[in-house]
Amino acid sequence: MSIPSFLKSTAMTLAIVASGSLFAQGTPINTTAFDALVAQGPVADAATIASSTWATKIKQAGTLRLGGTQTSNLFSLLNEKDGRMRGFDAGLAQLLARYILGDGAKIQFTQVNSSTREQVLINNQVDIVFATYSITPARAEKISFAGPYYTSQAGVLVKSNNSAIQSYNDLAGKRVATQAGSTGPAILAQFAPKGIVQEFQTHQEALDGLRQGRVDAYVTDHTLLLNALSLGTGDAKLAGAPFGAQDPYGVGLPKGSDGVAFVNAFLKKVQADGTWAKLWTISIGQRTGSTAVPTPPAIP
Repeated sequence: MSIPSFLKSTAMTLAIVASGSLFAQGTPINTTAFDALVAQGPVADAATIASSTWATKIKQAGTLRLGGTQTSNLFSLLNEKDGRMRGFDAGLAQLLARYILGDGAKIQFTQVNSSTREQVLINNQVDIVFATYSITPARAEKISFAGPYYTSQAGVLVKSNNSAIQSYNDLAGKRVATQAGSTGPAILAQFAPKGIVQEFQTHQEALDGLRQGRVDAYVTDHTLLLNALSLGTGDAKLAGAPFGAQDPYGVGLPKGSDGVAFVNAFLKKVQADGTWAKLWTISIGQRTGSTAVPTPPAIP
């Protein structure tokens, strides 16, 4: 079976990351390049806006009401010095605001978490949600999704001096951390059934367990692990390539909204003109040591 380009690029990332040296001090985002990319993003013409009642409403309001996060280092992190959020999700949201309103800064932000993302859309508190939001059938019963615009899988994190664990195939008999309530336990049951699973309540607690030597490995979403490495101190590394089912990230919209077609057309546009690739490079690639841009997922 051929290896998808996303995995090929990730494998390159892993080869570079293995030493841990790239993350000795953490790699901050290039704010100048990020801001310039958003400022140069495409702007929809009047006919394109008029074709969507969802986009027309936003245009008339003069602001895009965004549900998102501000603590995700690679995807959406608030810079307290200038009050701006930057990262892959934040960049797509700002590019969408520019596409509709001509200005990427015309955003009204609402903080969301995994338990409030559907509700803010149902309650009409936001127009859209960008928050590493996995597309699932249960969620799609309550809201609509545009995209996917990104995909992830599961990954294995170990201490940088661990040579015994090279991939999930080496987890038998090892103490393996994962998050309670996440897909981690099910993934481990399928791919590492002989691992000794220890469930932690939070991502940070699992990271602490690994770094303190209470567990041998940590299995969770590969994107979360990249995020941890980009903030880390060089004491951890990824073991092997991502594995398991693809986890597609979508853009949350009100149920039945014609904004789905509008956002999908926008996503296809920024993929085709190279903006998606440039944003990935600035937000993720340059900060995780990968020079090979992944192929974005196909959009319906």
